Amino acid sequence: MEDFRRAYMQLCKEAGVEPQESVLAQLQGTRAAAGGTRLDLSGQSLTVESCAVLGRTLQKDTLFTELGLSDCMLSEEGAKLFLSGLCSNTTVKVLDLKGNNLRGAGAEALGKLLVRNKTLRRLVLEWNALGMWEEGFSIFCEGLASNSCLTQLDLRNNQINHQGAAELALALKRNSVLQELDLRWNNIGLLGGRALMDALQQNRSLLQLEMAGNNIPSDILRSIGQTNTADTKQSMEHSSDRQSTMRESRSRTHVLSKEIQILKEEKGRQFLSLMETIDKQKDEMGRSSRNSSIRVGQLQEALSERKSTVNALTAKLQMTEAALAMSEQKVNNLGDLLTRVKLEKTELMERHSKDIKKHQEDNVLHEGKLLREVNSLSEKNHQLKNKLEERERRCKSQQDQIFELKQELTNSTAELKLRLAQAEERLDMEKRRAKQALEDMDSLRQKEVDHINRHLEESERALQDRILKLEGQRIQLEEELSRVKAAIVTERAQAEEELGKVRTQVRLEEQQHLSSMEEKLRNARQARDEAQSHCTQQKQTIAELHARTGQQSIEMDALRRRIDEQQQELSGKEQEKMAEVARVRVELQEQIGHLQAERTAQSSLKEKIAALEREMKALSTSHREALLDKESEISSLLERLRMKEGEIQRMREDEAQRASFLQNAILTYVQGSTLGHLSPKK
Repeated sequence: MEDFRRAYMQLCKEAGVEPQESVLAQLQGTRAAAGGTRLDLSGQSLTVESCAVLGRTLQKDTLFTELGLSDCMLSEEGAKLFLSGLCSNTTVKVLDLKGNNLRGAGAEALGKLLVRNKTLRRLVLEWNALGMWEEGFSIFCEGLASNSCLTQLDLRNNQINHQGAAELALALKRNSVLQELDLRWNNIGLLGGRALMDALQQNRSLLQLEMAGNNIPSDILRSIGQTNTADTKQSMEHSSDRQSTMRESRSRTHVLSKEIQILKEEKGRQFLSLMETIDKQKDEMGRSSRNSSIRVGQLQEALSERKSTVNALTAKLQMTEAALAMSEQKVNNLGDLLTRVKLEKTELMERHSKDIKKHQEDNVLHEGKLLREVNSLSEKNHQLKNKLEERERRCKSQQDQIFELKQELTNSTAELKLRLAQAEERLDMEKRRAKQALEDMDSLRQKEVDHINRHLEESERALQDRILKLEGQRIQLEEELSRVKAAIVTERAQAEEELGKVRTQVRLEEQQHLSSMEEKLRNARQARDEAQSHCTQQKQTIAELHARTGQQSIEMDALRRRIDEQQQELSGKEQEKMAEVARVRVELQEQIGHLQAERTAQSSLKEKIAALEREMKALSTSHREALLDKESEISSLLERLRMKEGEIQRMREDEAQRASFLQNAILTYVQGSTLGHLSPKK
């Protein structure tokens, strides 16, 4: 951390720029936080010069693995300079550029970063404007297509239209690494959704695709979700088949290794027996040489030769000790690798557990909201039914009042004969208006019924089309399964052929080794016969010399004593060397066995890690599918609510019109009746 701060200060001096206090304070805070590997400059207003200096310092930095630059309001030039510096960085894995209003130049710089950087794993670009300029976004998509390390990309709220979605679809067809893509709250539309759906049929690496809030029809969203689930299922089936084949091959190789070890042990026993016979022969030769007192010079030469062999053995021992040291270093390195793998496994398990808990909490919250909305809808429907019943009762009461008014009219016809013509004309006009209103209501109801029937027919047709598409996909999946099974059968046959070849090679090697051992035995026997013949000759010469030289017996006794002492020393040294060689061989065999066991343990750990990752991916995809289904259900419920609210408004308008008509009729009738009562009094 201190080195990074010094480099930043030095580059600021070289560029003639004053270092920003906010950046220095943040570096000091990360230094105080026990040497963290995340540089968080979120919310800091960075100038163009500071962006250039930070980019130059990050070119050769090896400390930070995460960079947070959200809501920094970077200018186009500053973002370009900063990202050009990150192109040659080899440690940053997470880059957060949320809320920086990046546009054309920023999109081009990001495309160059994706082409040149080989370590970036996660890129957050939420709340920017990358989709506003088509040329810059096309360069960004080209960089994404050629990238081989990015696994997570967040493009929420980036004003991406259907043309940008088409460029993304072309990039996804070429990309084989990206696993998670978030495109929520853009403006992709129907055409963009279709382009992405076509791209997903060729892309096999994308496991999660979020597309809510893009004005895409629900049927396209469901088809995209189905393609994602189908791809994940296929990958799981392929992986399970491969694991089964690998297990079979491993079991066979384990059996072969056991057989090879048994053969090696037998060969070792045979070699030890040969060494024992050779030692016995050497003892016999030593005993025969003790009797030879004349060839002292020859014995001294033999001693010098043996000293040279001893030196060679010591050199060999040194070489074996060096090899043992190298093997110990390898064992230590393997132990370090195992600890690292275990730590990474624990971190992955913790992250996956946290993600699963978050998804479960979100699911519970969504289910509670849905239940509340359904209860509110049921209550609203009940209230609407009550209101309709009350209004029907009011209509009936109004009809009863009209009937009573008609009776009063018939009773008062005798008194109001002068105004009958006018009242009848007015009543005819009201009847015509009522008939017209009733006819309008009937026509509206018929139109609504026709509209509902048409909607049902269209939905049935769409469902039939979906069923046909799903059947076609099922047929394609069955064909792919048959192809994969055929490939697995061929791989098994190849593995069996390779096992047969390995067995034949092992047998040939064993036969060659046995033939070489037999040749060594023959050579040893020939040497023993030659030594025996030489001993007999020496005995004859000794007898002759005893007859000739009786006086030199005292000297010969002394020489014999010296020779015996030297031979005893040599035999002791040889025994010690043989014991050391045997011990070294045993230790080497034990170390080789430990290394093989560690290799098998590492392979099993890798398999378990891969299986756990696949299970976690499957769980995350299932949770995402459930969330998408619930969102579609919520949208359908909202549409139904809107339809019902429209129908209620229409009913209210109709009832208001009827009430106004009835009120007008009653007023006209009341006015006419008051006039009739007043006329005879006059």
